Amino acid sequence: MLTRTAGVELAPHNILVVGVAPGAVATPINQVTMKDRTLMARLEAAIPLGRMATTNEISKVVAFLASDAASYITASTIVVDGGMMQQSPGL
Repeated sequence: MLTRTAGVELAPHNILVVGVAPGAVATPINQVTMKDRTLMARLEAAIPLGRMATTNEISKVVAFLASDAASYITASTIVVDGGMMQQSPGL
């Protein structure tokens, strides 16, 4: 993970440093969980939005961060996890 220090040190050079921290995403890495109804129910119960993210949802955040609309964001990490970290039961 990139540090805030890197973002602050690079900002004077107009280099933005922003991390993206995705939560559970429906990708092959999560196939075991997605194939097990019990595991999926437990995971979905831990996510306030009640479901995994799609790769498209994560890519839209990355695209936003690469756009001019995010030109004043640096030394930050954007958490894209459906609210999971705000109420994690300790999965």
